[in-house]
Amino acid sequence: MFTIEHDFDSTIVTLVDEGKTPLTEDVIVHAFEECVTIEQYDPRTEETLRITLSISQLNDLGAALDLPEGVYRLKRSETTRQDA
Repeated sequence: MFTIEHDFDSTIVTLVDEGKTPLTEDVIVHAFEECVTIEQYDPRTEETLRITLSISQLNDLGAALDLPEGVYRLKRSETTRQDA
């Protein structure tokens, strides 16, 4: 499952791990005009880890960034929207 929010200067995609345990912390993607940051809290070190990517490295996130705000669950070959 993931959520999409649009702020003034960025789009924020949060990827929620809802599979079988053990589950990992949420992944938060901040997409700015010039770069993208990916953050995830590491409970072992009690730190948030951050990776910065160039825009050209975003091809795999294209589907999520092109969808309107909402909460989604991906199914095999389709994307469905779930309104809360």
